[in-house]
Amino acid sequence: MDTTLAGLVQDKPIVIFSRSTCCMSHTVKSLILSYGANPTVYELDQMPNRNQIERALVQLGRREVVPTVFIGQKYIGGANELMSHQVRGTLVPLLREARAIWV
Repeated sequence: MDTTLAGLVQDKPIVIFSRSTCCMSHTVKSLILSYGANPTVYELDQMPNRNQIERALVQLGRREVVPTVFIGQKYIGGANELMSHQVRGTLVPLLREARAIWV
């Protein structure tokens, strides 16, 4: 992982890279918040180094840069991947393992 990204996700249970105007980013944030988790959210459109971060996210294989989710410092993916975890019932265990939720 790029050192810029590694520094931003280090020691944080959940990190979401978002844009404040992106409806899918809003959906992902809402889903995570609905479990009582408190994600660290980086709104790329409000960050001075957004181009550097976006390049690093593209290197992860992201076609669409936002939303991008890390849980327990592990790259999960975007909205489709997060929703797949939700449907399969694996999202809550991921959140628990990352100590993002307790219940």
